[in-house]
Amino acid sequence: MKSPGKIAVLATVALVGVGILSGCSSSSGSGGGKVNLVVAPVLPGATADALTALHQRVQQFNKENPDINVKAVEYQWTAPTFTAELAGGTLPDVFNVPFTDSKTLANSGQLADITKDFKKTSTADKWNKNVLDVATGSNGHVYGIPWGPYAMALSYNRDIFKQAGLDPDKPPTTLDEIQQDAKIISQKVPGVAGYMQMTEGGTGGWELATLTQALGGRLEKVGSDGKVTVTTDNAQTKAGLDWLKTLRWGDNSMGSNFLFDWSGINQAFASGKVAMYMSGSDVIGSLMQANGFDQNKYGVATFPLASGSDAGILSGGNVDVVNVKDSAAQIAAAVKWIDFYRTGPTADKTAAINNAKTLAKGKQAVNAPTLPVFDKATWEQNQAWIKPYDNIPVGNLTPFTDGIFNQKIVPEPPAHTQDLYAALDPVVQAVLTNKNADVDTLLKGVDTKVQALVDADSK
Repeated sequence: MKSPGKIAVLATVALVGVGILSGCSSSSGSGGGKVNLVVAPVLPGATADALTALHQRVQQFNKENPDINVKAVEYQWTAPTFTAELAGGTLPDVFNVPFTDSKTLANSGQLADITKDFKKTSTADKWNKNVLDVATGSNGHVYGIPWGPYAMALSYNRDIFKQAGLDPDKPPTTLDEIQQDAKIISQKVPGVAGYMQMTEGGTGGWELATLTQALGGRLEKVGSDGKVTVTTDNAQTKAGLDWLKTLRWGDNSMGSNFLFDWSGINQAFASGKVAMYMSGSDVIGSLMQANGFDQNKYGVATFPLASGSDAGILSGGNVDVVNVKDSAAQIAAAVKWIDFYRTGPTADKTAAINNAKTLAKGKQAVNAPTLPVFDKATWEQNQAWIKPYDNIPVGNLTPFTDGIFNQKIVPEPPAHTQDLYAALDPVVQAVLTNKNADVDTLLKGVDTKVQALVDADSK
């Protein structure tokens, strides 16, 4: 799933970027000597501030590119409506799709190949290859530009670590160490769950997917023919659930409330009732804005991965893509727009500083740790530019920022992702509330239920 925190991030990106029109209609190429583009940088319902800022960015782009005329619209891509919109000619020229779908759409010929124009951008050789891979087709060509990515991480309360006699600068680096520290915290700090996992609103399945992939498993597998097989009944998922069972029933280190969605667990963490939990690496922004959390207490580390080439951290985000029906001139103009709007705040000094100023003024997280889109050198340069505006102690973030470049990135399960996650919520809940939960039967039931949805798509 898209990290729920991405709602805030969408607004943040727009702030560096309404006079925006609702709905969308694909442009008709060039007119009056200009290339016309309809772009969709924000979702319907974007805030007035975000729309105003976007309008300013559009004006800036049009001024700097007098041969291109950009019109921005609100639009949300969904898989069920995409084919009809493509056939009917109502897609914007630039729109965004989630990590889960970009490769599938590229390989099925439903996105424009932007390789030639992408290579002309100033950042083409600076990309974090793990991130760019989600927008790369099986032929090695590039079909989009990723933005706003997050990686699942381990958030922890540094003050609670100190209270338990643990070193907040040395957070757990393995699942065993998470378990050990959670037990110590629960024993030494009354009323605090050492570790907790989300369980409601699809978040239980989302986090179980993270745990499964971190152990080297997959909830779905895609065959060479493109057929998706749902495989939640696998050894790694069972091992992850067994780990949770030990935390809950063996160590009693997960507290007494086992029904948390994203906002609920954030509130529990911010109020000091949970010491460690799994979430998107950028969650501190929401914790600060929505929960009034003191960022000085925040610690974040990469989520531990098992050994082996299949183990990887679940990531999500967006990919800006181009309408496959666009002309060569429109594709070139579209890449210019995406490069200007999405990558500028990271790779351009002036844009990066302006973005940091805007975030700081709005009391939003300036240096919230994300999955870096570019290589380490480019990321470090960006951090140097925004350093005067940092509002989270940089040292608190190093357990994540020092390790994320070495973690393998694995996108979410590709088919009926939200249905899969929702079906897995009760499994996670059962493990945490019923000591004798029949995991084998529960997972087989999920496989059957979600596989039926997958198979129905091919009929």
